[in-house]
Amino acid sequence: MKTLELYSALGLTDFEYKEIVRQLGREPNEVETYLFSAMWSEHCGYSHSRKYLSRFPKDGSLHSEENAGGVQVGDQVIFFKAESHNHPSAVEPFQGAATGIGGIIRDVLALGARPVALLNSLKFGKINEGEKSNHSKHLFDGVVKGISAYGNSIGVPTVAGEVGFDACYETSPLVNVMAVGIVDKKDIKVSSAPVNRHVVIVGSHTGRDGIHGASFASKELSENSKEDRPSVQVGDPFIKKILIEATLEILKLDDVLACQDCGAAGLLSSTSEMAYKGNCGMELYLDKVHLREEGMKAWEIMLSESQERMIFVTTTAGVQKVLDIANKYEIPAYEIGRTIPQQEYRLFWNSEMVANVSPEILNNGVLYDLNEKEPEYIAEYKNKKLNQTISVEQAVKKVVSDPNFASKNWVYTQYDHTVGNRTAVTPNKAGAAGIWLPEEGGVIGLTIDSNGRQVFLDPYNGSKNTLYECYRNLVSSGYKPLGITDCLNYGNPEKDEVGYQLVKSIDGLADGCRELSVPVVSGNVSLYNECEYTRVYPTPAVGMAGYADRPEDVICASFKEGETIYLLGKEINNDSPIGSSLYQMVCFDFLGGEVDKVDTKLELLLANSIFALRDKRLIKGAVDVSEGGLLCALLEGLFNGGTGFKGALTGQTEPLKALFGEITGRYVVSTDNQAEFERYCKNTSTPYKLLGECTGSDIIFDGYSFKLSELSSDYNNSIAKEIEN
Repeated sequence: MKTLELYSALGLTDFEYKEIVRQLGREPNEVETYLFSAMWSEHCGYSHSRKYLSRFPKDGSLHSEENAGGVQVGDQVIFFKAESHNHPSAVEPFQGAATGIGGIIRDVLALGARPVALLNSLKFGKINEGEKSNHSKHLFDGVVKGISAYGNSIGVPTVAGEVGFDACYETSPLVNVMAVGIVDKKDIKVSSAPVNRHVVIVGSHTGRDGIHGASFASKELSENSKEDRPSVQVGDPFIKKILIEATLEILKLDDVLACQDCGAAGLLSSTSEMAYKGNCGMELYLDKVHLREEGMKAWEIMLSESQERMIFVTTTAGVQKVLDIANKYEIPAYEIGRTIPQQEYRLFWNSEMVANVSPEILNNGVLYDLNEKEPEYIAEYKNKKLNQTISVEQAVKKVVSDPNFASKNWVYTQYDHTVGNRTAVTPNKAGAAGIWLPEEGGVIGLTIDSNGRQVFLDPYNGSKNTLYECYRNLVSSGYKPLGITDCLNYGNPEKDEVGYQLVKSIDGLADGCRELSVPVVSGNVSLYNECEYTRVYPTPAVGMAGYADRPEDVICASFKEGETIYLLGKEINNDSPIGSSLYQMVCFDFLGGEVDKVDTKLELLLANSIFALRDKRLIKGAVDVSEGGLLCALLEGLFNGGTGFKGALTGQTEPLKALFGEITGRYVVSTDNQAEFERYCKNTSTPYKLLGECTGSDIIFDGYSFKLSELSSDYNNSIAKEIEN
């Protein structure tokens, strides 16, 4: 294939190829062209986002330059990272999701952290539209089974997550996974390779699966995307479990100086990044890489994304020690290269040097400027008005049974969420999951969230609201927020609308993190999530970790018989902006209006009040008010506690807006000491409103009455019924 045909076929633009030639001072050969096609792809090079990601605050994070970043609690470091596997899951949902889990596990493992928890944020097309939704059901079922099969097999619990459904995700599902690991600070290993050391690969054989995976994830999906099935890796969770244990033992060796996993772009990205970070060069002898298939070419070996492989850089004495540990676990391992003082990345195939490029050039691709001018659609949607109405009874029935609000028990009951003996709070029992940290005596809080509708209407404030929703998830569960990871899912950034959405989302998240004094410790960008006739909403998924010093400080999302229910925070009124509310979409298929904006001063006051009330044992249960509004938050606590309710919710506000409108800065909480609760709120100027009392088996408010058992049945069985239909 001629040079022009090759680089074009591999996805490099004319501009990018000319820049490669300029920086090299010559034309790249065939193998080198393949290397650049992967490393300069959007998936590896972040060419459209890297410039803007530098706006994120990092103060307070540890090793945010690595595959995963962390926060410190005592002597322990909690490493966490979110990653996307959207494109692979669109064409092969089971393996796409399974290998997404495999990849994100290796990100925390490479730092020496034992993986202790998994979370996920999943988006699909609608599953409640009859035969039209069969494709979305297929993707949904395959992704959940892929996560379940892999996570359960490796013994890492899936403790929390979220699932959303909208027509915009029909052909471009979002499969974001998050891994959490724990390591003593003194045992951390990084990826920066020192000079004059040895390179050892440990793990599965290298095959042709996953080749071009990075470039596949850097283009729009199309009718021909199924032809890219070879770009989807195939995972082996049983080998991964063994590899986890072997890697943790290897990383205890003082002779092991650096570690990296083989993820996107496989052996190429892992080794070239190690050389680049270590300010050195590297020689690799590809005939020493253990292969699964015959006749593999040099570039295929480098770009293969075969799963379950780790790279170690060791001293001379360390090589045999690594090989011995791998042999004990019956995992293949070979010395395949060495680091060198020259700033060159040299590849040898049967004694012939087939590539020689600078690690710096490979790892520093081009950067593009994005559009920052507000597109016309923003004003158009902001000015849209909803002129339809529906009865409260009909709205309650529709919203409670809608898959976006309904219980996700069909999903999480397929996951093993208790394996490993660290799970402190099981799914759906609190706003955030809980993982024991016995090394320090407390509990780690974990959550992940997104709201594409809000971000579409207002990229800046919608993204900031997503961050604050995660913050409230942790606060309502009793955890002090410590840091975030993000997974930024957008369409084609070369289009002005998408460029604007991405930049303003980053700004919203960055400003929100500074306001809350939480760092961005890690993250991922997934672009080109669109096809010729639909594009996903701009959907930044935010994962957040927090900490509670004592197990008794954790608050559950459960209200019990005899407790009094209060609203803490803002009261909604007829002038409140509720753009993107779930009930508007479910009841009227309406998206428009203005998105509410956070009040940081209020948010911090509410967090401090909840922690103080908890410490005084004046809060029994808490649910933050988010998707579905006040009534849905109340129902979550009532369903978990198995109690009815009697009170007043709407006041002078239009009932549908009062019940389902979504504004920021609100919690529904319960107490068994009404007098002391109100005394504290008055003394601290914490806004509160009495809603009612937990009693009986009916839910009664403002002249409306519903059977708890009927609503609970709709809530718990909705998704299962849709899947079975």
